[in-house]
Formats: sequence, structure tokens, C-alpha cells
Amino acid sequence: MKHFLLLLTLLLSLSAAAQHDSLAAANTLTGDSVKGDGIKTGFTFGVLPAIAYDSDLGFKYGGLINLYYFGDGSTYPDYMHSIYLEWNRTTKGSATNQFFYDSPMLFGDKDIRVTLDASYLTEQALDFYGFNGAEANYSAAFEEQDAMRYISRMYYRYERKMLRLTGDFQGKIIGKKLRWLFGVAHFNNKIGTVNIEQLNKGKDSDDLLPDTLTLYDKYVDWGIIPEREADGGVNNYLKAGVVYDTRNIEANPSKGMWSEVLLVTAPRFFGNKENAFTKLVAIHRQYFTLIPDRLTFVYRLGYQGTIHGNAPFYMQSYMFMSYSPSVITEGLGGAKSLRGIKRNRVIGDGFAYSNIEFRYKFLKTKIKRQNLYLALNTFTDIGTILDPVAVDRSLIPAGENEADYFNEQQDKLHFTYGLGLHAALNENFVLSVNFGIAADKQDGTNGLYIGTNWLF
Repeated sequence: MKHFLLLLTLLLSLSAAAQHDSLAAANTLTGDSVKGDGIKTGFTFGVLPAIAYDSDLGFKYGGLINLYYFGDGSTYPDYMHSIYLEWNRTTKGSATNQFFYDSPMLFGDKDIRVTLDASYLTEQALDFYGFNGAEANYSAAFEEQDAMRYISRMYYRYERKMLRLTGDFQGKIIGKKLRWLFGVAHFNNKIGTVNIEQLNKGKDSDDLLPDTLTLYDKYVDWGIIPEREADGGVNNYLKAGVVYDTRNIEANPSKGMWSEVLLVTAPRFFGNKENAFTKLVAIHRQYFTLIPDRLTFVYRLGYQGTIHGNAPFYMQSYMFMSYSPSVITEGLGGAKSLRGIKRNRVIGDGFAYSNIEFRYKFLKTKIKRQNLYLALNTFTDIGTILDPVAVDRSLIPAGENEADYFNEQQDKLHFTYGLGLHAALNENFVLSVNFGIAADKQDGTNGLYIGTNWLF
């Protein structure tokens, strides 16, 4: 049922975007016009309503809008300014509130790119499977209500409320290809166990969630998650690095590369009293044209690792990069890293990942002066832990079955494969549907992801 409703949002959003021209006639705010050869000028926008249902989290409602400004069209298909707003709620209390702004021309000819994000995100049931990938045992029977060993559908979950404020700036070193990057950010995470009482409101007696300990609760009680991290905390960090970018189009390149090396540091003098750390990030993305304007081959290689200090457990899954339009980018596992593997299934102090895709535009047309293309993609995603989180198994109380929590193996390669469908209006507003399958049942079975933008 929830998948049907999510697919319905995709159709509704295409319909809403297709109405843009008639709306522009009635509302001069849009200012949209078309130059020769379909080049967009002025303002344009895309809208995506959010309609979904989950038996535990409730009915989801809300939506997003992405406003683009192309000016005189000289930069099209790249925009001059982009404003992204997302607001949604579930009837049981989860929420997304995001303002995202990106512009390479905020300071005119100064050639400084500015990317700003202000988000407040509340998640009542965020995935948590332990640390170090395959070393942590995942038992589907613990969360399947009809299974003999059922514990709770919320067993591998915890609650998180996160305030995120970030500002990134990029400027040229050599032309527009090689750029410096500097960023500053404030994260405030409030962590706790799942609010079972809230999620049980309105449920039939047969469907009530049991009031029992989750895996997160046990890790906290045993001390595997340190007391100072258990309820979250404040992290202020600085980000600095270099970016090399030769992409022909930012939204969906068909040639060029996009690479970066970053240092992300949360030092004690910057307000990080409980947890100070520094991470090294290296990401390389490359794009190849196989059939002009139709078929491309793309790949991404990434590494992220702690090189100093101790990152708190709730920041280990956060994937740092020079630019991400996503509301939240976490992994490994889930929509933005390993599609088909459960979200945050593969968490470590250092990890590597790869995404490989073929992208095929099978339809290019116009709908009421709006440039539209539809594209299919096939993909395989791979990830692994390189530096595991230190876990002291001696903290597990006597009487607990250690095999319920840990496998006697180190991490290995995690594979997924799948298919996707993308619909893009005016190159930049991209609606995406990806379906990924996990190769190992310890990582889950599959995942359906409906959202915006290409993965990279």
C-alpha cells in the first residue's frame, strides 16, 4: 500500500510540473520563458507532493518545491540560483523541515559558489543494526511479527531529532576546474529509544508494538554505546579541501569527472566538548558518453575514515561530501549509498564504497514548453568497512546469546544490484525511482526509493 501511494506522488508531481506554463501565465512570479533550442530563462520550478503510509509511523503528508533561476539562459542547463524547500509530517510525529540554497553567482563575478542548508529532522524509527557490517548479526526474525523469535518491529530502531545548519563556499584555484572549498556546520542530535506509547496510539490490540528493549537500548545499558553519546550531543565542524570538476552538466553529466579530497574536523576549541574528531574524505566520480545524448556509463568511488579522535556513534553514518542536495546522506546502506541494503547497515570508523551505473535516456520531448526526458538506469553498489569501530564484547551480560548480536567474521564486501527510472524537467528537477536488491540476506532483502536527483 505504501509503495502504491509513493508511486502516485511521482505521477502527481509530473502532472503538477507539466501545468507550470499555464500557471506562469496567471502568475508573473515564475517569469519562465524559452530561448532558442529549448534553453530556459528566468524562473522555473518543480513540485513533488508527499503521500505515503506506514502502519507504524502513520500517514505521511507534505511535499517539496525546487525553484530555479536561469537568468538570460547563458548558463543553461546549469542554474544561477536554486532554492529547495521540503516540509512533511507523519501523523505519529516524524517530520522533515529543510531549506537548501545553492548558487555559483550569489556574489556576481566573484566566482564563489555558496551552498547553505538549514534542516530540522525528526525520525521516530531510525535504523540501527550495530557496528562493523557483517560482524554485527542481523536477524530478520526479531522484527517479523509472525516469526517464532519475534521481539519487535522496532527492535532495530531508535529515535533521533537533528538540527543541521551548514554553509559551504567554493572558489577557483585554476579556472573553474580546480576549486578550494571551506565549510562550517552545526549539528545538534537528540537521541533516545523509540517512543512505543506514541506509535501504539490508535492501533488494534493485535497490532500493538511490545514495550521491550531495542538493540540500541541494550548497547546503551551494556556500555557499548558510551553514556556520553547515548542521548546525542552537539557537533560543530569545519570542512576544507579541494575539488576538481570538469562535468559538462551538473544535474546529469555525460562526460567529465568530479573529484574531491576533504578534511572534516570537529575540534574541542570549536564547542565539541564530548567528542572531538577529524575525518578524511576522498571521492572520485567519472562520466563517459557511450551513445551521444542517450547512453552514459558513470561510477563513483569513495572513502571516509576517522584519522584523529573519536567520532560519536550517531555521526559515524553521516557521509560527508562537497555537495549533496539530499535531505540526509547516510550510509552505508540505503537510498544514497548501497541501494537495497538496509539503511545504515554497514557502519564503521572507516569505509569505502562504489556505485556503478548505466544511464539510458529513452524519451526526450517537451510538455507545454518544458523540456522532459525519461531515463532508465541499471546499477550495482558495493561497500565495505576498512576500519572497524572498537566493540568490547566482554560487556555483554552473562546469559545473553552472543550469536544474537555478533557473527564470528570480519566485514566483507556488500553488494547490491537494481534498476531505476528517472524523469527530468528542464534537466535539473529530477524525480527518481530506484529498486535495489541485496545480495546477502544479512543485509536485508530489497529497497524501493522514491525521491529527487540522480545519486551523483
